[in-house]
Amino acid sequence: MLRSLATLATLATAATGTSVLGPLPLPLFSAPDSLTVTVSQSGNPSADGTFDLTCDDRAGGNHPAREDACARLGSLAEEGANPFKAVPADQICTQVYGGPAVAHITGTWQGRDVDARFSRANGCEIDRWENLEPVLPLVRG
Repeated sequence: MLRSLATLATLATAATGTSVLGPLPLPLFSAPDSLTVTVSQSGNPSADGTFDLTCDDRAGGNHPAREDACARLGSLAEEGANPFKAVPADQICTQVYGGPAVAHITGTWQGRDVDARFSRANGCEIDRWENLEPVLPLVRG
């Protein structure tokens, strides 16, 4: 759609010598956040599986906590945080095991591609997981 409107604006400008549409507002064309969340070994059979989550004017998809998950992602966006950023390799983390749960999130968020893996292998990873609840399910080791 963006390409079609941009083409229309270019044709209108070429035909008349002036832009009849004016500048196009970018937020109007931002794609909704769209994520696929895959969780396994959480200890809760209803939390394990692959779920779609779309956050736009309203929450969509089959994610079991889609409203709260979109609210959390919105809060993180307002904070300027990137919850999908991996723990730096040189980060010192407590050696606490939070259980075998793992997750993989792919898609787009805030216009950026997402391909992030989560575990509960140490304190840093547990914090990272819990920061994304309820996008990721509540799991206690």
